[in-house]
Amino acid sequence: MSPRVLVVALVVLLAACAGHERGPGVAAAIVVSPQVWQQVDVDLIQASEQATVQADTWARDTMEYWRTLIYQQTDEKFIPWFDGYWTQEWLSIKVGWYRLNDQGEQNPSAKRLASYLQEQYRARVLAPVAVEIDPDSIMDQAAQFYLEQMGKQLTVIAQRYGVPADQLDRHINQIPAISLAPPATRNASLYQALHAAPLSQLPAYIALNARTHLAGGANDGTSSAGINSVAQQTSEKLQSEFTSRGVAGAVATAVGRVAGAMISLGVAGIRAIVHEHEQPDTRVRIRKILGEAFDKAWLKLVSDPSGGVTATTHYLAAQIEGYLTTAVEQRVLVEPPAKVTPHP
Repeated sequence: MSPRVLVVALVVLLAACAGHERGPGVAAAIVVSPQVWQQVDVDLIQASEQATVQADTWARDTMEYWRTLIYQQTDEKFIPWFDGYWTQEWLSIKVGWYRLNDQGEQNPSAKRLASYLQEQYRARVLAPVAVEIDPDSIMDQAAQFYLEQMGKQLTVIAQRYGVPADQLDRHINQIPAISLAPPATRNASLYQALHAAPLSQLPAYIALNARTHLAGGANDGTSSAGINSVAQQTSEKLQSEFTSRGVAGAVATAVGRVAGAMISLGVAGIRAIVHEHEQPDTRVRIRKILGEAFDKAWLKLVSDPSGGVTATTHYLAAQIEGYLTTAVEQRVLVEPPAKVTPHP
């Protein structure tokens, strides 16, 4: 055999070996059919519905815990302070001052007292509990929980239909989760929402959160109705006492300095005794007023999908499901639907 033939044979053999080694490393691109994408979208709608139910349940359970903390803090910190003898004396002075500065508005004493008591309620009850948890944080965590469940289902769906991860990422990057533009930063796709770390720092979610609060979303308004009712009753009671104290003061002044001082001390002592005697019933009444108003507001926070603690969760779900439903209905299939065989 001539040297030339040997060289040609060697080149062919090397080329064959190189092709054999390179072959397994070059995989043909996987083409996902329209029918498969159709089924992926259907499954995504179902996944969103399930994730929403799970987020609602989580939010309600967490709100139950928050309510327990509020009740405990109210009983231990606010009611004893509010119904204390010296607090009532101080409130009586404030009500008297409000009356002296009445500028003609309707029932000013009760309104100004309510404002003062709301400040005290926030400082003594809501703020300490908020160090651990509050409706605002629950709203953010519920939305994050929803997205976490969606992420888990996406992994399952991709494995079920053999959809490559990069193609699935491109697909969900076309699905809107937040649409509040302009500007463009107020929009976010499902992919962006899933990969935000954390969700609360995503510009589009910040805009959504702000819009929810502007519309009256999760806040500390749970205390307002009860405080207003307590303030109204307290104001009426203290105004009545203020009038009687004015009569006692006039009598004390009329009888002279020493006797007047004794009368004033005697009246104060009687008020303290009466207050101590009435205290148990008063605390039960205050607890009932605050509790009923709080429960009503709490239920709205839990059950209102547009303004409660699941408002942002339901917004995300509505955006995602709405887009996918339209896509499923409008997608034109190039061939009749084929039976999709899930991957093992």
